[in-house]
Amino acid sequence: MNVIEIQNLTKMYGKSRGIENISFHVEQGEIFGFIGPNGAGKSTTIRTLLSLIYPTSGSAKIFGKDIVEFSSEIKKEIGYLPSEVFYYENMKVKDLLRYSASFYKKDCSKRIKELAEIMELDINRKIDDLSLGNKKKVGIVQGLLHEPKLIILDEPTSGLDPLMQQRFFELLEEENKRGATILFSSHILSEVQRLCDRVAIIKDGKIVAVEKISVLKENNFKRFTIETATSINQHYFSIPGVNDLELKEHTVRFLFKGDINTIMAKIANIEITNLLVDEPDLEEIFMHYYEREE
Repeated sequence: MNVIEIQNLTKMYGKSRGIENISFHVEQGEIFGFIGPNGAGKSTTIRTLLSLIYPTSGSAKIFGKDIVEFSSEIKKEIGYLPSEVFYYENMKVKDLLRYSASFYKKDCSKRIKELAEIMELDINRKIDDLSLGNKKKVGIVQGLLHEPKLIILDEPTSGLDPLMQQRFFELLEEENKRGATILFSSHILSEVQRLCDRVAIIKDGKIVAVEKISVLKENNFKRFTIETATSINQHYFSIPGVNDLELKEHTVRFLFKGDINTIMAKIANIEITNLLVDEPDLEEIFMHYYEREE
């Protein structure tokens, strides 16, 4: 069963682009990644799904029900964390959470306490006394307090320190084991790789691919930055798998895709003073992904 079904969903702002002919589905019990650079259309898609804004054309269903016609009914079973959170600042956290819980007509007090302890959130403090990270924690507790069947997260880790990010990911994995389906929007590839089963890639308002994370990893590039003791001939790294080669004095930079042992053997034959290997950003992956698709 599909919890989310999106078919040719389009949202235009006058003549300006929002999203165009978006189509993908999210299966029940899945953690589904929605990735793309900032401004690609992730938040517009999510806000349209939640009927915070209305589609120009196309359609979408959540729990098999049309998102516009059954909006109020659907929202009772959704937990949503927006990319930026804003609150009534003169309220205490516990009052805000109780107010939020009242919409679901169920006793959420035990769950609020559990979530606050997990996220190390003091619910007795006033909201205007909280840091950005603690306000984000309020949003997390608010989104999960009613034990939703579907959790929609839009850039959820911004503002959280690394320890809290780790705890938050563990919390999401527990929610998923409980049976919740999760749509996770991010521009940080490592987050998506850790959590998600499948992923939709969006760029310039359009879906360019829907892939299993395992496939995305297989096609992933690594970015190498090598500082050498002596200058290197530009042809030394002209081997299969090396892309975007740059040589500047004693520094060599390139993207590599292939057997990592091949490139490490080449590096072992030269005298290096420093070596950095990291993930390229999404734009770089997209660029090469598009080239491959073409």
